[in-house]
Amino acid sequence: MAASPGLPPLRFGLTPVFLDSDTELLGALERYLTGRLARPVALVKRRTYQEITTLLLTGQVDAAWICGFPFVQFRDQLSLVAIPVYRSRPLYQSYVIVQAGDAAADLDGARGHVHAFSDPDSNSGFLVTRYLLATRKETPASFFRRSFFTYGHRNVVRAVASGLAQSGSVDGYVWDVMAETEPTLVAGTRVLHRSEWLGFPPIACLAGRRDSPEIQELRKALLAMPEDPVGREVLRTLRLDGFDTAAPSLFDAIAAMSDFVKAHA
Repeated sequence: MAASPGLPPLRFGLTPVFLDSDTELLGALERYLTGRLARPVALVKRRTYQEITTLLLTGQVDAAWICGFPFVQFRDQLSLVAIPVYRSRPLYQSYVIVQAGDAAADLDGARGHVHAFSDPDSNSGFLVTRYLLATRKETPASFFRRSFFTYGHRNVVRAVASGLAQSGSVDGYVWDVMAETEPTLVAGTRVLHRSEWLGFPPIACLAGRRDSPEIQELRKALLAMPEDPVGREVLRTLRLDGFDTAAPSLFDAIAAMSDFVKAHA
């Protein structure tokens, strides 16, 4: 279906949750959504989670693929549009990774490391590790020799594989997909710790707009992806099964970790 002339574009924000900025992937996603929504679609990318979250909260994008951590931080202002389904579930894990030859047997073996985090507002790339340290009455500053942000899960893997960091906190979904697509790079790392299963980074909108026609159509388009050749192409590239709806309670475990970290800061 061609985009109807005169309709304003639907602005769809993408954070570094997205695997990469591959032009073919982004083109296919834009082509699929434009066809399904019969209106122009503008994909809006930013380097940090905070930038996209700010655009979403201020109404400068209509919906965005964000992380579970920003969602629970602003859950009173946001509503879920759809949740990706990965390996048959709307769940993923956070990994702490180390260099392949590192002798560490568990997280305590990473004490004194130079550690790479993904983003300050990332659940898998920061919050989960902060929580694990808080349960030990530690902080990143007290536990690691030094830590830094790479602003991208791929960059965490690269930092550890190259020796720029000795360990890192990364989205397990991204690490698993990279193990398929970039096995030589990922072979320089190994998983030291896997978190519990947590709500997969969601697509969200402002709560006041969840029943608007454009958001309802966006939800339908995302749920219908497996039925469409272009949609299947996008899902295949992302290694996702599709999208589904879910209740905000899917992110309760992330909210509990956030609350614990705040209480023990």
